[in-house]
Amino acid sequence: MTLTEEQKQSRRITANIFKGSLGNLIEWYDWYVYSAFAVYFSEEFFPKGDPTSQLLNTAAIFAVGFLMRPIGSLLMGQYADRRGRRAALTLSITVMAGGSLIIAVTPSYATIGVLSPLILVVARLLQGLSLGGEYGTSATYLSEMASSGRRGFYSSFQYVTLVAGQMVALGVQIILQLMLSEEAMISWGWRIPFVIGAMGALVVLWLRRSMDESEQFTKMGSESKKKAGTLQALMQYPKAVFTVVGLTLGGTVAFYTYTTYLQKFMVNTVGLDKKAVSWINFIALLIFALIQPLAGSLSDRIGRRPLLLSFGIFGTLLTVPLFLLMEGAHNSIVAFLLMLVGLIIITGYTSINAVVKAELFPTEIRALGVGFPYSLTVAIFGGTAEFVALWLKSIGIESLFYYYVSLCIFISLIAYWRMGESSKTSKIEAELKHGKS
Repeated sequence: MTLTEEQKQSRRITANIFKGSLGNLIEWYDWYVYSAFAVYFSEEFFPKGDPTSQLLNTAAIFAVGFLMRPIGSLLMGQYADRRGRRAALTLSITVMAGGSLIIAVTPSYATIGVLSPLILVVARLLQGLSLGGEYGTSATYLSEMASSGRRGFYSSFQYVTLVAGQMVALGVQIILQLMLSEEAMISWGWRIPFVIGAMGALVVLWLRRSMDESEQFTKMGSESKKKAGTLQALMQYPKAVFTVVGLTLGGTVAFYTYTTYLQKFMVNTVGLDKKAVSWINFIALLIFALIQPLAGSLSDRIGRRPLLLSFGIFGTLLTVPLFLLMEGAHNSIVAFLLMLVGLIIITGYTSINAVVKAELFPTEIRALGVGFPYSLTVAIFGGTAEFVALWLKSIGIESLFYYYVSLCIFISLIAYWRMGESSKTSKIEAELKHGKS
């Protein structure tokens, strides 16, 4: 059977998006494994003491990793805009593999003392550098490779694979919990997922070397290439930069609250069994991942702004009630349903935030424009969400965190209300229409 040119093009797009997305999955798996297994290895890297204090220390290092993300997005974004999306994505996965391998082989605090948490910090800094570059470049690549009229659908796979990375991490955790005792998990079992992450990254490294470069990058004109990836060029779009910040603030706090902190909240505050919590998170995140393309496709029909507004309104109004109900949810099914409601609300942001940001910038600064302001916002607000929650719990006012999350979403709601419809003013579509990049 002979394929038409349209079918060949469709297969080419699908293959490239698969390769780009699979790398995104491994990157986020490596990132989330740290959080998923913190309840086990926190005792290994820090002196014996109160469980909340140990988790607070691991959360602090989790936040430190986020501090490298703006630097990673700046360096990798410039590299992607100057050297190509494929080259930057290949480099980012290599750095992530190194960070995971370091964590896997680092001796415990009992063996080498204070060097143990210091090495852990270095490894997380490397992973933060990698992930900072991954987001902006991946969002740019998926948005540019997608066909016109389907950008919302295809770019939604960034969060499908992002969440899938966390699901794989949870899946590995569930399997290890079934196979190993609690003592074995704490002693050495937690190292296994980091080894898996390093090996997976090497496989993705091989796949990414065979990806096609985006057509818009390859056709970028000589004048555009001269200013590609520079902060000077980026500063010519201040409104777009501040729009990215506004778009991201509430979304990143809500996302990390529901997908990262909630696991510890269910164990440490609600009092649910660790194994039950792993299953709750796995099933809820599976459903969350599956509805991303549906929401992305919907945005191709009705626009991006209605979905963002729905997240802003429901997130502002329902966050506090959901967490207050969760506090008393000693039943696993009730906890699961409450978590699922939160994730459905966040879908209005997660499914389309990548394409919205990509549509704001021209080709020569798209990776930098998407990644840098996003990573700055995530470092300040997303990366500290878990730490803020645990700190407020440690001083006895944990409920104040629920209002903090709601306030952050409300601030983003104001940005959503003031912004235009990005699909109608898309720089990607405008460049294609005028035959330039």
